[in-house]
Amino acid sequence: MSELAFFIDYSRCIGCRACVQACEECDTHRGQSMIHLETIERRDTVQTAPQMCMHCEDPVCARVCPADAIKQTPDGVTQSSLKPRCIGCANCVMACPFGVPKYEASIDQMMKCDYCFDRTSIGKKPMCATVCPSQALTFTTREEIERTRRGRPINEWRFGNEVVRTKVFVLVPPATTQVDVGLGDLVQIRAGKKASHVRPVAKDDVAALLEDLP
Repeated sequence: MSELAFFIDYSRCIGCRACVQACEECDTHRGQSMIHLETIERRDTVQTAPQMCMHCEDPVCARVCPADAIKQTPDGVTQSSLKPRCIGCANCVMACPFGVPKYEASIDQMMKCDYCFDRTSIGKKPMCATVCPSQALTFTTREEIERTRRGRPINEWRFGNEVVRTKVFVLVPPATTQVDVGLGDLVQIRAGKKASHVRPVAKDDVAALLEDLP
């Protein structure tokens, strides 16, 4: 049995914002939610997509920080900036490929999702996963996800020539092995290793990404 991990299943998101509210109520967040909902092509669909920190294996936010204020725990959780070190330059905000870190001017510090480290480090679910009524956000084992869901969990993304692997998994159509982002205005679903299997879809169109689900 593999260790517990975080999985996002966009096809199950109902836009209730329970995750956002739960995150705001966390004692360490000072009333700020570290997760937000993206709306996808509002003109064409009511699809929403919860976005939390993906906790990259090699976090670019930490790499570009000139003050060495962003640290990663030994088990791969990238934390908010350290208050005594953060200089508010917002390099991390601009560098993150997922658009997650937020600079909070009122406290002059970058804040972001920290994977509810105080809870997950002792085997408890993150607050957002605890309250999600549709289980679009789930903290469980890979075996349980593969047994109960139709999609395939992936944690590999390609931004131009850079491959990013994340601690957080996203469920995609079963044939998908990687999601390519940043080639013009396209997101590409890579099924297998042959380029002929790459199918372009509209940027940020999660509904299209999920339409291949059986």
